[in-house]
Amino acid sequence: MTRSRTLALWLPVVAWAAVIFTLSSIPNLSTGLGTWDLVLRKLAHATEYGILGALLLRALGRPGPAALAAIAYAASDEVHQHFVRGRHAAPLDVAIDAAGVLVGIAIYRRTRQYHP
Repeated sequence: MTRSRTLALWLPVVAWAAVIFTLSSIPNLSTGLGTWDLVLRKLAHATEYGILGALLLRALGRPGPAALAAIAYAASDEVHQHFVRGRHAAPLDVAIDAAGVLVGIAIYRRTRQYHP
């Protein structure tokens, strides 16, 4: 694989992981919308990890390793949040992230079948 192809595959993964890390570094992401706040934040978790899963599948070419890498990043992100004032680590968030990863991978695979 050429250097430019490797960069084209992995730069989006690294950039998106940096976005996730940055969002996890913000002490308070509350919108003040009560119950909707919780729902929106959990949907955001699933969406951001769905994108990461799809990007990793694009880079790695295999769904199993892509899912494992994305879920491992989700777990490490929760550890990171444990050290951010105002945030906490939540195993449930890893499960939500994992569901997002699997959906993102499934959507990517499905769309690639129709657009080779």
